[in-house]
Amino acid sequence: MTGTTARFRSGTMWTAALTACAALALSACGSTKDGSGTASGGGSGESGKAGVILPLLTSPFWQAYNGYVPRMAAEEGVGTLKTVNSNSDPAQQITDINNQLNQGVRGLVVAPLDSAAIAAGLAQAERKGVPVVAVDVAPEKGKVAMIVRANNVAYGEKACDYLGGTVKKGKVVQIMGDLASVNGRERSEAFRACVGKKYPGLKVLEVPAKWESDAAAAKLDTLLNADPDIKGIYMQAGGVYLAPTLQTLKSKGMLKKAGEDGHIAIVSNDGIPQEFAAIREGQIDATVSQPADAYAKYALRYIKRAMAGETFEPGATDHGSTIVRLPNGLLEDQLPAPLVTERNVDDPALWGNTAK
Repeated sequence: MTGTTARFRSGTMWTAALTACAALALSACGSTKDGSGTASGGGSGESGKAGVILPLLTSPFWQAYNGYVPRMAAEEGVGTLKTVNSNSDPAQQITDINNQLNQGVRGLVVAPLDSAAIAAGLAQAERKGVPVVAVDVAPEKGKVAMIVRANNVAYGEKACDYLGGTVKKGKVVQIMGDLASVNGRERSEAFRACVGKKYPGLKVLEVPAKWESDAAAAKLDTLLNADPDIKGIYMQAGGVYLAPTLQTLKSKGMLKKAGEDGHIAIVSNDGIPQEFAAIREGQIDATVSQPADAYAKYALRYIKRAMAGETFEPGATDHGSTIVRLPNGLLEDQLPAPLVTERNVDDPALWGNTAK
């Protein structure tokens, strides 16, 4: 997940709850909220349109994505309902999917909160013959027409190479996402493996923060008390980790600008305007720009084509990316996600410089 504050549960009781939620559709798991906080009910007769379901709106990344949806829908000629916010709750997301299906949508664009739990919602859509495009997170199982996502393994590797080339020797921390999410797992494992293979002078310390800003702040504070000689930090989601990380370092007198003695090298993921500002101010060094604009654009393009009955195959695309087939058989369009540093932070092509 990118910048989510979700708290994922696991175990038999949770799986049962999700299954019940899918079966009961509208009533069992609470009300649905759209992107502007407006209740969205069933039976509106909006057939022919696509539904767009957000994971949350507490992260600047997802706020930006939400803003791009109507713009890109207009560009791509796709009719959509108002966006729906699942508010960091995987069970609510299943309810949201069912609500949209009961409104007669012909397609769904969903950013899954949980890679496994989303299968219940995908099964409901498949039973009704409604195609789904997944955004940002790859489902572990279930049927989707396409996954629109950047290469999360590359995120971890880019962060590793940046810190390896900058710090060279010493302790570095990765503030991880939730390992119940494929994004959290891939970034964490890639960073760890890259350091082990290429940068033996680095020692990796880990903060499991589950995409929660409070957890990141508290655990980083504890870690810095025990290891005040940390040389670098990798934040897997700038949308939720940037502010607490900078605040924690500042409270300890450890927030030094790039070029100053004692500066802790920091690399992030997301590419939000706040990260760009922090790079310009020398507070952090780099971020990987996850394409919020392209996520919306190509997710809507794929759902339009899927609603028309088209299917897709692996290979190069016409927009500078590659469609790959994942081990579970699903197709993923891996969009480019460039590394941003002080050298290119002002590039007008970066969505973080144009987002409103």
